[in-house]
Amino acid sequence: MTPTPARRAETLVISLEALLNWKAQIFGYQQVVRETKPLQQTTLFDIAPKHCDPDAIDPFTLPLQSMAFYRMPTDAGSAAIYFVIDNAMPLLLYVGETRRSGKRWKGEHGCKQYLDSYHSLHYHYGLQR
Repeated sequence: MTPTPARRAETLVISLEALLNWKAQIFGYQQVVRETKPLQQTTLFDIAPKHCDPDAIDPFTLPLQSMAFYRMPTDAGSAAIYFVIDNAMPLLLYVGETRRSGKRWKGEHGCKQYLDSYHSLHYHYGLQR
């Protein structure tokens, strides 16, 4: 009996129109959020002042880092919040947090696959990134 060759899973690729539509919708939503003043939380108790105002964080104004940031020398115990941005649009693609920034991205990470797919689609359609 002759062995049957293994079937490869069919790769699904969204259309150029769907990709551009998705990006436009996300961009529009993110712009509204950026321009809208956040609601003010009230409190029943006197709370010590915050060391950081989360409403003042604008990922688009932070210094840019390489996608290989996890290879940079760092204390393995550094906690971090990180933002992945496509500056061409600009779009906030991913927000992550970690207690060990030096180790978080060295292994398997779902965001790496997501960004690889995102980049591959742009390459497939010849879009500038």
